[in-house]
Amino acid sequence: MAFLADALKRVKPSATITITQKARDLKAQGKDVISLSVGEPDFDTPDNIKEAAIAAIRRGETKYTPVAGIPQLREAITRKLKRENGLDYKPNQTIVGTGGKHVIYNAMLATLNPGDEVICVAPYWVSYPEIVALCGGTATFCEARLENNFKLQPADLEAAITPKTKWLILNSPSNPSGAAYTHAEMKALTEVLMRHPHVWILTDDMYEHLVYGDFKFVTPAQVEPGLYERTLTMNGVSKSYAMTGWRIGYAAGPVHLINAMDMVQGQQTSGTSAISQWAAVEALDGTQDHLPVFKKAFERRRDLVVSMLNQTRGLKCPTPEGAFYVYPDCSGLIGKKLPDGKVIETDEDLVIGLLEHESVAAVQGSAFGLGPNFRISYATADEKLEEACRRIQRFCAELR
Repeated sequence: MAFLADALKRVKPSATITITQKARDLKAQGKDVISLSVGEPDFDTPDNIKEAAIAAIRRGETKYTPVAGIPQLREAITRKLKRENGLDYKPNQTIVGTGGKHVIYNAMLATLNPGDEVICVAPYWVSYPEIVALCGGTATFCEARLENNFKLQPADLEAAITPKTKWLILNSPSNPSGAAYTHAEMKALTEVLMRHPHVWILTDDMYEHLVYGDFKFVTPAQVEPGLYERTLTMNGVSKSYAMTGWRIGYAAGPVHLINAMDMVQGQQTSGTSAISQWAAVEALDGTQDHLPVFKKAFERRRDLVVSMLNQTRGLKCPTPEGAFYVYPDCSGLIGKKLPDGKVIETDEDLVIGLLEHESVAAVQGSAFGLGPNFRISYATADEKLEEACRRIQRFCAELR
């Protein structure tokens, strides 16, 4: 349609949302679908956070809020970044948005000009390149391969940087792979970035608290203080606090960038939900007693899924350090035939076959820029995961 903007031709719909909707449609038809496609904790928001929201409503905290966030939340963000990441920010260096996606969008809209390049590490969260495209920039891609446990290598980063590179988006732990960078691995990447002072870093730390075993989370500006003035450290409460529907993301960075994002947001959505912001104050400042409970459950589920997938014909699944995803390689199944005779030519064919034949919803790796793989979210009950993995094993065993 000529009526629609040309910008829409540059973007694709979210594969995650598409497959999740297809699973919902099959469920509505009475199918016993196990959906492992959506990145959402199955836990409820902790009670102290819900009570803080109720108290805010009763106090009448129901008016418009400042565009960049209520002062109490911006102050809580600075305390969190100091306490957990060793980063010093003032409240005027922070901004609150309607989820992390909104924060990233505002950062790109405020900084990108036509021809500016943004490096996305493949496999990447499906929205990064689409946000870049909508904001008029050009997404470029740097692969983090299976043999390196889906972690970006310094030499590959060096090779991907051009004079047009404006941003690197780095997500650790990663959606979709769960890969996270140790201090030494992050230091090696920051050394490359120090050699290229024109490149800014947007670090997506949304899964920061969901790391397992003895793994210690680090963020780029913490590892290399020399990057502080060109890093936007983004985070939120969706995953670690089971607050996906509350829609709160936040970021900290240089004042001039925050002010530019504030101006964009002021003409776009204005301030975020007052009630959600007061709940987020409690999330950041209140007890963190739920975190060990979440981590123990997710680590147990990760180990279950990795074990069962590695016992599945044609699959190879590394053990991720964090988040709640696994990203098995399914190259051993490409070219095989489904029981109905259809040939699996792509990882998308595989996940559609899995959904139609065994009622398990996953997301194809090609949507995340690296395949043939598929992403499974293990943020669901153990018994459902076990049953889903049994169905995947049966599905793969029947391929010819």
